[in-house]
Amino acid sequence: MEILRNASEAKARFRSCRAAGESLGFVPTMGSLHPGHLSLVERSVRENDRTAVSIFVNPTQFDDPDDLEGYPRDYEADQKLLDDTEADILFFPEARELYADEYRYRLTEGELSRVLEGAHREGHFDGVLTVVMKLLCIVGPDRAYFGEKDWQQYKLIAGMAEAFFLDVEIVPCPLIREPDGLAMSSRNSLLTPEERKIAPLFHRVLSGGGDVISMKRALQANFDVDYVERRSGRVLGAVRLGKVRLIDNVRE
Repeated sequence: MEILRNASEAKARFRSCRAAGESLGFVPTMGSLHPGHLSLVERSVRENDRTAVSIFVNPTQFDDPDDLEGYPRDYEADQKLLDDTEADILFFPEARELYADEYRYRLTEGELSRVLEGAHREGHFDGVLTVVMKLLCIVGPDRAYFGEKDWQQYKLIAGMAEAFFLDVEIVPCPLIREPDGLAMSSRNSLLTPEERKIAPLFHRVLSGGGDVISMKRALQANFDVDYVERRSGRVLGAVRLGKVRLIDNVRE
């Protein structure tokens, strides 16, 4: 697997893939990889001649400095996991390069980004959309893959690609769960053993049916609830368990 760190060199390398007539798939991540991420990589490998993965803990999407500081990072383990896949290129950009403008230029969406996660994490989606746009401009993929665990994020990125006429297919991929139903997430590693036993209740309540008020009440016995809402044929929720914030969604 080829490892790239400099944005200009990476852009030239990805341009050479396209010049060779090779289709290029792209999986952007923040690292701390788990089987959910690897399922995106595997799908990209199946559907493209070349697959690129990026690892970048994006500072502009964190509204809490402590959350950014505590976000799990294990680049050596991530690289080893990717070595065992058929990914071709790993892109490790640096914040000082991606944000040489000091975040003076940013993307803002005025509707979907203001609800659900956006209502509880100020500026979060500005950071997400801005960094994804930067990465898509550098990589120039034919397809980019996003997990449906972050359903709102996927919808916003797909809408951004359409609004700006980007020549890329935004591909949604199914949410991957642990055997007990907990949605796979890098943040799960931050749960204490006792919290980890409680966490699967989140999915059980969201998938159990009933009205939103009843679901909130059921969750409040074990979690601090940010929201539970029905939207576009899904039940979406966000809760806090100790110091860890969990999100999930289920199709109705």
